[in-house]
Amino acid sequence: MPKPITGVVTNGVDVPSSPLPEGAKVAAIVVAPEKPVPRFGSALEFLESLPPGPRAFKTWEQYERFLREERNSWDL
Repeated sequence: MPKPITGVVTNGVDVPSSPLPEGAKVAAIVVAPEKPVPRFGSALEFLESLPPGPRAFKTWEQYERFLREERNSWDL
């Protein structure tokens, strides 16, 4: 009896989630995602695509201050 094995397509190649036995014959059924995966040309495009909502830092200066304090707390 056939045993279903799931996988994912990476760079056009089907990568199974578990090893297949050597010489096994396989058949693939392609299941398309319900929603297309968005493609972004830049990090800014990605950030602009996020829904509005609370952010960790209201300004760039707050973010930079946090990074500076975080770096200064590291044991070097």
